[in-house]
Amino acid sequence: MDTDIQFLKDLQQQMQWEDKNDYDSQAAPRFWAVMDYREVPANEDYDSTHMSYFHSDGDCTEFKSLEDLKEFLIDYYLEYDETNELEELLNNNDTDFEELWGFVIGNLNGCGFFDEVAVKEESFIVPNTMFLTKEEAKRHIEKNRHHYTSKSHTYAMTAWRAPKVERLLNILMSFDWDSVQVKEGTKIE
Repeated sequence: MDTDIQFLKDLQQQMQWEDKNDYDSQAAPRFWAVMDYREVPANEDYDSTHMSYFHSDGDCTEFKSLEDLKEFLIDYYLEYDETNELEELLNNNDTDFEELWGFVIGNLNGCGFFDEVAVKEESFIVPNTMFLTKEEAKRHIEKNRHHYTSKSHTYAMTAWRAPKVERLLNILMSFDWDSVQVKEGTKIE
């Protein structure tokens, strides 16, 4: 039980410090989540976009560079190149992405597995992330970096119009944990 009370005292101290120094311009009650970024289809006419090139036959492979596209074509299409046109393009150092992609669409896309789509970057709150302190959220990102992009970061949120959350956080931040007495024979696990 003493360790539980000490945990609450330490949590209170961290929350009070962040309340004064590191609250990310959010009103109380606040908590932190993880914000990350992803690419989603976009409208070329209205959004700031770039093109995503891919092969999808159940598995999806995106080509972010000329090397990605060349490697894929060598692994999956070169052996079926009866005219040697693909091999010539792959071996020509002057071939650029657009030229090779044009050949792929014109000659290798009979089944429609190759395609392109305009995409934009979108921020989102990672589901199932909620931390009472910013420091805990930062540690979570550091320890779980493999689940997030390099752009992920903490994001302060307000539990707007959530009176029970507000009351709970106010209790955590203002309660005198030194005054807590444990009844004899009480066992908390």
